[in-house]
Amino acid sequence: MTITPTPEILTQLNEIIGDTYVFTDQETRNHYGKDETEAFVFPPSVVLKPGTPHEISAILKIANQHGIPVTAIGARTGLSGGALAVHQGIGLSMERFNKIITIDEKNLQVVVEPAVITQILREAVAEKDLFYPPDPSSLGSCWIGGNVAENAGGARAVKYGVTKDYVLNLEVVLANGDIIWTGANTLKNSTGYNLTQLMVGSEGTLGIITKIVLKLIPKVEHTVLMLVPFYEANQACEAVSAIFRAGITPSALEFMERDAIDWTLKFVPDLNVQVNDQVQAHLLIEVDGNYPDILFQEAEKIMEVVEQFNIDEVLFADTEIQKNLLWKMRRSVAEAVKSNSIYKEEDTVVPRYELPKLLFGIKEIGAKYGFKSVCYGHAGDGNLHVNIIKGEMSDDNWNTEVTKGIREIFELTVFLKGTLSGEHGIGFVQKNYMDIAFSETHLKLMKGIKTIFDPKGILNPGKIFPDNL
Repeated sequence: MTITPTPEILTQLNEIIGDTYVFTDQETRNHYGKDETEAFVFPPSVVLKPGTPHEISAILKIANQHGIPVTAIGARTGLSGGALAVHQGIGLSMERFNKIITIDEKNLQVVVEPAVITQILREAVAEKDLFYPPDPSSLGSCWIGGNVAENAGGARAVKYGVTKDYVLNLEVVLANGDIIWTGANTLKNSTGYNLTQLMVGSEGTLGIITKIVLKLIPKVEHTVLMLVPFYEANQACEAVSAIFRAGITPSALEFMERDAIDWTLKFVPDLNVQVNDQVQAHLLIEVDGNYPDILFQEAEKIMEVVEQFNIDEVLFADTEIQKNLLWKMRRSVAEAVKSNSIYKEEDTVVPRYELPKLLFGIKEIGAKYGFKSVCYGHAGDGNLHVNIIKGEMSDDNWNTEVTKGIREIFELTVFLKGTLSGEHGIGFVQKNYMDIAFSETHLKLMKGIKTIFDPKGILNPGKIFPDNL
């Protein structure tokens, strides 16, 4: 459905937002035509930078009338191609929607626009002794709107939940230009269908989000952080479930296998972490709360659990500087892998007890199809990021054998009662695997919902649904 706006339509768009915010030059279009998904570049025909919901409404009315694709573009930190304008049309950059509108300290809520950087929001509410827990690895650059669109998680989702658990209400511009609020600013709402949660994770296919009401919680004062080295990666995975079965819920529980650690230590020179040659994986484990004595008791209980496995010396972060360095190591893994080789990243998630089987199966599938994988992720959630490395593979094998291997990885994931994506979304790169997780009936129901919200299919076409649907 690739349709390029005509000169007459471009004139109308200029009248709506002013020519300062309308871009048709190739450099700008290329810039907004890519995110962090592999090496894809899909330049939109025109980039628009509206500043109000009413401007977006006017733009969508024109686009809907003429059947022009509209792709909402955020910080472009995504890993599933959700913001790629695969059918050209209008690239709708949300960057001017960058205000924290109100922080309601009485009701523990914040009203925010979609282009606010996640870390900026977390720091702003922390100044009021409040806490917004979701913390994707790219929290220093990703935007809240993108977090909502993809239902982002992060390291602390294991204890506190993901983005959907904090979204109370949304202002949304629909495909026909109507502006609605999806719910209410209340903690409970049993009034009709839950349109708010339907919008969360919809990847810009149902509407354009312009305001977000988020729940906050009181700020947590203390953390204990430990890095546990395992001589066997599968034992690190086994330890994850064992910690929960012992009655401990960490605020973060992250898995990193050996290559991820080695590549990150080379990529980030100021990290000083010594790794025994025989160590094959690490768990980064954090507990948090307001009472240090209880936290140390929980840390001791965790030690009792991990000491049942074959581990090296455990590192306790004694200072805030050391804690920040360990978190920097974990958050730098994706960049380190990307700098090392061309790669594809899959975002598998299974019940946490099945992690050892998933990791073992991934390595077997890699051996079968001739590719190497580097795995890390939010193990406490059963969420394993699988980075498939091109290395010395031929282009032909990279384009054929790897695709077969990815399908088998997803088949294994679903067999283990998991699903295709824990937090990155489906977007452009995973859509043709959706048949593994869903029946034809499921997909037709989803497609029907899309049609009700967007009858002409202008909103972020070419995403989520398989090409043959």
